[in-house]
Amino acid sequence: MNRETKAGGMLNWALLVVGFVLLVKGADWLVSGSSTLARQMGISELVVGLTVVAFGTSAPELFVNIFASAQGNAGIAIGNVLGSNIFNTLLILGVASVIYPLAVTKGTVWKEIPFSLLAVLVLGALANDALFDRAESSCLGRIDGFVFIAFFMIFIYYITSIARVAGQPGRNEDGRKPGTLAAQVVMVAGGIAALVTGGKLVVDGAVNIATRMGISESLIGLTIVAAGTSLPELATSAVAAMRKKPDIAIGNVVGSNIFNIFLVLGISTLIRPLPVTAHVNMDIVVLAGGSLLLFFFMFIGKKHHLERRNGIILILLYLTYLAFIVKRG
Repeated sequence: MNRETKAGGMLNWALLVVGFVLLVKGADWLVSGSSTLARQMGISELVVGLTVVAFGTSAPELFVNIFASAQGNAGIAIGNVLGSNIFNTLLILGVASVIYPLAVTKGTVWKEIPFSLLAVLVLGALANDALFDRAESSCLGRIDGFVFIAFFMIFIYYITSIARVAGQPGRNEDGRKPGTLAAQVVMVAGGIAALVTGGKLVVDGAVNIATRMGISESLIGLTIVAAGTSLPELATSAVAAMRKKPDIAIGNVVGSNIFNIFLVLGISTLIRPLPVTAHVNMDIVVLAGGSLLLFFFMFIGKKHHLERRNGIILILLYLTYLAFIVKRG
């Protein structure tokens, strides 16, 4: 191994380490800043999780899809959204609930989780022109993009309607007065920036290492890149679970899933129509099944709780899906 090759390998590992440090620290800033911000503004942590946190952690998916759509790479644009949402639903919620059982509010059970399932069903309907319209091929066109954006606006309207909560804002959980509003906004923005930067460094480092090891680019795309854009969600939900903030842990995932389909994929299809291949339907079925399973878990065992045993099942299902896509290539 020559000096340049060795130096390149060390640089890739350094990218991984720095990236993970930024992910952990960014998640800590985002959870701390957003939860304090919610109390100061008299807004529930769930709403912050569904909006500020979800949008911040979905930034990698958004930027990846903008570039993929502009370059006409439909496979990356659609696969990134579906792969990230499956990662969110099965692995991230699984890990978070294993760390700390997550209590889920009644509104989330009956409104937000079903809305995320609706997003999958809308995607499935719009992505199957060949099935429903007997077209020669399927494509997500610009009209479909406007439909996605319209549903996203409905979601935002719903969130604004539940934003205000009863209670006296302005105090931390321990009774101390928090820092200024500007300080919390800076902390949230810094957390999002660290998450986005850390996620990119981890993905770049991992892809370079995998390439050096002779792993195919298609397999890298199906595993490292899809999971890499969801690393901010994983770090944020894991930290939220450790801090015993289930509303942020759940809201982050459910909100991100809705953002990814209705906003990220909506913008992607407005930039350029995206042809849809037949195997995408299997990923849609897996995502819909995971969303349904999450809903059913709310009524099995302790009501409206995602327990550790549920989390283990979700993790095992994700590992099974991972083995499937590796075999599928």
